[in-house]
Amino acid sequence: MALDRSDVEKIAHLARLGLNDADIPRTTDALNNILGLVDQMQAVDTSGIEPLAHPLEASQRLRADVVTERNQRDTYQAIAPAVQNGLYLVPKVIE
Repeated sequence: MALDRSDVEKIAHLARLGLNDADIPRTTDALNNILGLVDQMQAVDTSGIEPLAHPLEASQRLRADVVTERNQRDTYQAIAPAVQNGLYLVPKVIE
């Protein structure tokens, strides 16, 4: 499928792009190249290939789920201007 000037003008209008008359031939060529690449990819026979969740199918190394830092909430809240039941109290900003 090849695009012509009127197709590119319609696409530019729908995408709200302000293309100059000088930009339309270059944009037409670029879009036609993209569509040509899509046609090439669709022509590849993938009937015997299983889909992958990730192109490398690598598993991520995971660390042990253990606590690495101690709870310092009381230390942090000691310098807060207002705290109640372990929560920071802040002034109301919306009336």
